[in-house]
Amino acid sequence: MQRDLGLTETEARHRLAGEKAAFAVEPKAVRAAGAAYAGSWFDAATGRLTVAVTDRHKTAAVRATGADTRLVRHSAARLDAARKRIDALGAPAGVGNWYVDPRDNAVVVGVVRGEESDPAVRAFLDRAREAGPVKVEAVRQAPTTLAAGVVGGDPYYTGNVRCSIGFSVHGGFVTAGHCGRPGSFVRGWDGSDMGTFQGSSFPGDDYAWVSTGHGWWTVPVVLGWGQTPDRLVRGSWEAPVGASICRSGSTTRWHCGTVLGKNETVNYSQGAVHQMTRTDVCAEGGDSGGSFISGDQAQGVTSGGWGNCSTGGNTWFQPVNEILGRYGLTLHTA
Repeated sequence: MQRDLGLTETEARHRLAGEKAAFAVEPKAVRAAGAAYAGSWFDAATGRLTVAVTDRHKTAAVRATGADTRLVRHSAARLDAARKRIDALGAPAGVGNWYVDPRDNAVVVGVVRGEESDPAVRAFLDRAREAGPVKVEAVRQAPTTLAAGVVGGDPYYTGNVRCSIGFSVHGGFVTAGHCGRPGSFVRGWDGSDMGTFQGSSFPGDDYAWVSTGHGWWTVPVVLGWGQTPDRLVRGSWEAPVGASICRSGSTTRWHCGTVLGKNETVNYSQGAVHQMTRTDVCAEGGDSGGSFISGDQAQGVTSGGWGNCSTGGNTWFQPVNEILGRYGLTLHTA
C-alpha cells in the first residue's frame, strides 16, 4: 500500500482500520436503508462508509449505524435491473464493460477510445439507454483474460497454460474458470501432480475449483512474495467500493490498489462475464486465478483486465463468496 497507493505506514494503518470498521457497518446500514438502498462505498478521504439512499426519511436510521449518507434518485434494485437488461443485449467488441456505480447513481458503460462512432457501439448504447440510467465513459482498451502459456499466489499448470492459485478451500483451491475445464489435470509449481478441475465456468462466470491430492495440502495463506509478510486468511467479508485491496499472482507477485466497482459485466472476446469487481490493481499474463485480499479477508480470484504493471491498468476479479456458494465449498481460514 505504501508503494502502490502512495501512503506512509501510518496512513496505511489508519486506512486499514477505517476499512475494517466500514466492513462491519455496511450490512447494518444496508438493512437500515431497506428498499431505499442505492449502493455504498468507502470514502478514503473521510475514512468512513457512505451509503446512497432514495428516501430522505431513511437517512437518520442509516447514519445511526455509523455510515454517512447521500440522497440519490435511483435505487440499487432499479440500477441492477437495468444492468441485467443490458447484459441480455449482446455487446460489440468496442464495448469493454458495464457496471452499476453507486457514486454516479447510474449504469456506467465503458467504450474503448476510438470506437465511440462505431455503428454497432452506437446502436448498443441506444438500446442500453432504453434499459435505464446510463453514463458512458472512455476506457483505454478492452480487457482480456490473464492466463499465460508455459514459458497465485503460487503458480500451477494445466496443459500449456500457467495460472495462479486463488484461495485454499477444504479439499483444494479456487481459481479462474478460463484456466481449465472440468477434468483438466493440474501440475504444481514444481511440475509434480497436484489435482484436477472439478468444476469450471467461463464465460458467463469466471471461476473454478480444483481438488488436490498427491501429497499437496491446503493452508490459509496468501503469498506476499517477500514484498510483504505472507497473509493469513481469516474470512471473506466483502470490501466496499473505495476500500484498499491487494493481489497476489505468479507473474507480477504482490500489488495493491482500490476497489472501483462491483457487479460489473466484462466483455471479453470469448464472451461476457457477469458480477465482477473492478480494481485499479495491475496484473499480467499468468496472474489469472490469483488471490485478491483486503486485510485478512479473501475477496476474489483474478479474472482479466487491461494494462500492465509498468504503465498501470484495471483488473477484474470474481468474488470468492459466489464461488464458495456455487460449489458448496468451505474457505480454509486461520
